[in-house]
Amino acid sequence: MPAADLSRAVSHALRHEPWLYELELDAEGWTSMLALVEALRRERGWEELTVADVEAMVSAATKQRHEVREGRIRALYGHSVSDRIELVRQEPPAVLFHGTSPAAVDAILEDGLRPMARQYVHLSVDVETAWLVGSRKASVPVLLRVSADDAAAASVPFYYGNERVWLADFVPARFITKVDHQSFTT
Repeated sequence: MPAADLSRAVSHALRHEPWLYELELDAEGWTSMLALVEALRRERGWEELTVADVEAMVSAATKQRHEVREGRIRALYGHSVSDRIELVRQEPPAVLFHGTSPAAVDAILEDGLRPMARQYVHLSVDVETAWLVGSRKASVPVLLRVSADDAAAASVPFYYGNERVWLADFVPARFITKVDHQSFTT
């Protein structure tokens, strides 16, 4: 199976519907690597799949979406399961970005960034990543700049997702401004 198919299946199992794969996630989103492999063999028909295949997919990924440690695996972000995955609060970079659709901008600038169907608001460390994320929602997305240092100083919690993604429970509107996408100025 192609690595992209494996990555999508692992993400689906760990982020969205672990019960379909009969997986139990702990409070931090971890499950046994062997249980995941066995579930993918059963549910996807990938009889030849091994733990080494999943480990290779994780280590070769250009985007760090999963973490493997001591025979266990978890998705780093993007969860939509009802049981909240608990993360450790950390100091964010001074500025983060969020890509969204033009239709959502007015509500965000008035009400702030909310996680919607996910557990956390996803924020990008650079405009390029935010643009790519926003492009999933609109052909010409709108970029928003989040003054993360000011928000953190006002007790807004932030959590490290990976080298490109930070997470938040909610970002109040007063810390968000629209970015001129022509200039990508920070």
